Amino acid sequence: MNSILYLTALELGAAIRAGEVTVTEATRAALTVAGDGCGNAFITLDADRALERAEQLQKRIGADERPLFGVPMALKDNICAVGMTATCGSGMLEQFRPPYDATVVRRLRDVGAVCVGKTNMDEFGMGSTCETSAFGPVTNPWLPDRVAGGSSGGSAAAVARGACWFALGSDTGGSVRLPAAWCGLTGIKPTYGTVSRYGLVAYASSFDQIGPLCRDAADCAAVLDVIQGHDSRDSTSLSGSYGHLLNGLSGDIRGLRVGMPVQCFGQGLDDEVRRGVLGVADVLRERGAVVEECQLPALEYAVSAYYVMACAQASSNLARYDGVRYGWRAPGCERLEELYKQSRTRGFGSEVKRRILLGTFVLSAGYYDAYYKKALAACEKVKKDFARLFNSYDLLLTPVAPGPAPGLGESLSDPARMYLGDIYTVCANLAGLPALSMPCGFHYDGLPMGAQLIGPTFGEDRLLNAAHACQMETDWHRRHPTCFGRGGDRG
Repeated sequence: MNSILYLTALELGAAIRAGEVTVTEATRAALTVAGDGCGNAFITLDADRALERAEQLQKRIGADERPLFGVPMALKDNICAVGMTATCGSGMLEQFRPPYDATVVRRLRDVGAVCVGKTNMDEFGMGSTCETSAFGPVTNPWLPDRVAGGSSGGSAAAVARGACWFALGSDTGGSVRLPAAWCGLTGIKPTYGTVSRYGLVAYASSFDQIGPLCRDAADCAAVLDVIQGHDSRDSTSLSGSYGHLLNGLSGDIRGLRVGMPVQCFGQGLDDEVRRGVLGVADVLRERGAVVEECQLPALEYAVSAYYVMACAQASSNLARYDGVRYGWRAPGCERLEELYKQSRTRGFGSEVKRRILLGTFVLSAGYYDAYYKKALAACEKVKKDFARLFNSYDLLLTPVAPGPAPGLGESLSDPARMYLGDIYTVCANLAGLPALSMPCGFHYDGLPMGAQLIGPTFGEDRLLNAAHACQMETDWHRRHPTCFGRGGDRG
């Protein structure tokens, strides 16, 4: 097996700059893995263009290049990139080729990253298991009969299998953090507005945020240093001080105050997951942090408020896919109403249609006050609870999910159970806060488990430094599934 696959993105970048490995060699290694099935992690592989770009980059390499120069990466298939389809995992957009690059894509190309392809995802980001894609489910690299997590499951599986050194996903209610936890990676959802959404196909615009899935916190910091920053093409983009995250990873967390909301450790949490998260608390204490229990009562409302608001926004955002303005058009329709109906009925999958219907219902004249208005009020409660907690604590520590990755098909038969599985992640999206998932051990069945750190607005530096401190003491992030480097599911 190619030994460079075991390097982190930063380690590979350093090896490329030192002349120990070429950009072309790294790209070929990634494409070899990606082309070997890879658990259905990819929708599109861009091998020819990736190799052409690798050769061009190799000719201009210098010791002063940026840390991610020459490093192969992948994009979730709802992020626009010229020359590749952006299907969003949906038959509705199967043939859509965007004429422009997303801001994050342009910024990564500017620093020399190499995109090997577009990764599989739940259709339009609607799902927690990466099973609702029109192109089939993504399997978990650790156990192929389990899900990879969603909706950025393809990005997570690609990194975990060694098909790229980092990947971008999007997080609307946990869609970066959940697959990171279930695939043994580190993933971060940044503060809302710190990463441009220009070129990201919208699901729920007030929650969507692009974030990286990497092998460790240092790689996450390096990627965020590149993709964060104000963008005039995104009206929600925030001005601020960016580009300092990687240099701020000292591992010194002495005096850091960490709260553990008791509501996140009660009934419904798997005992092994609880053990793993409490183990992270012990490591933080050993490194000098103060960790204690706290209260987050608004957690009770989080899932309900999130799904009402997210589905309402999805209903509005997906109205454009009608067979006329955007998306697949049903053939043989003679009347406009029939065209709309057939295009949307046959173009969307069942989960997308379920959420559109729910969103349309809660926005209707007779139910707006009863549902959507109350969800807005609940969202404010969540924000106030976090504001109160961050007056006393620097970070919060919670699980990422109630248990390890479920079996393929289990969640699809019980959508309510799938929605409730987002209980620990949606709060950060409701409040627009940064949140990070990192490995915290393995379940007795061999599946990875994740711990979540939530920070205040613009608190990415605290999150990443705390995670880095933990990863200086543990090796969970250095472990790989038996299929690593081979792409397929054989052990």
